[in-house]
Amino acid sequence: MQLQFAMDTLTTEAALDLAGKAAPYVDVIELGTPLIKSAGLSAITAIKEAHPDKVVFADLKTMDAGELEADIAFSAGADLVTVLGVAGDSTIAGAVKAAEAHGKGIVVDLIGVPDKAARAKEVVALGAEFVEMHAGLDEQAEEGFTFETLLRDGEASGVPFSVAGGITTDTIGSVQASGARIAVAGSAIYSADDVAAAASALRDAISESASA
Repeated sequence: MQLQFAMDTLTTEAALDLAGKAAPYVDVIELGTPLIKSAGLSAITAIKEAHPDKVVFADLKTMDAGELEADIAFSAGADLVTVLGVAGDSTIAGAVKAAEAHGKGIVVDLIGVPDKAARAKEVVALGAEFVEMHAGLDEQAEEGFTFETLLRDGEASGVPFSVAGGITTDTIGSVQASGARIAVAGSAIYSADDVAAAASALRDAISESASA
């Protein structure tokens, strides 16, 4: 299982600092939606130039104009771009068309989708590389939220998936056990006093879980 670092900072400078510290321990570097909205597409280019060996994930959360938005993100250096699962099929198909033109990939973010397992099957059939079983910051704060629901949805989908929703060293083993392709960690890394140590601890937890 790969480890993805989601950076929800607001400046390119801060993102470069965080990515530099975490990079030795992660496989995928994600520019969060607030970062891209704040700093623009140039942030994608800066991260890719600084870490050409890493997969750069641009979390656009596209809802419309799929081909256009994916195209500009890929042109800026992104390897993976997100489209929302609640978007129309034509939007997802358009983004996939752009991905194919660039030799890159589309990830469909299932945040807000009621039946994540069913929609996951549909969007992979449209050409998505994988789906993200995602509970956002607001949902995580809601009463009754359970992380296990995301894992069950991923297992039930029968397609390649990642999991994002407050992953920590305590929960990452269960993510691996669910069969996830990627575990996405954000605050567990960027809010830590020692970013490198936090990323390293998550990587170690993955290794320990794999050997258990």
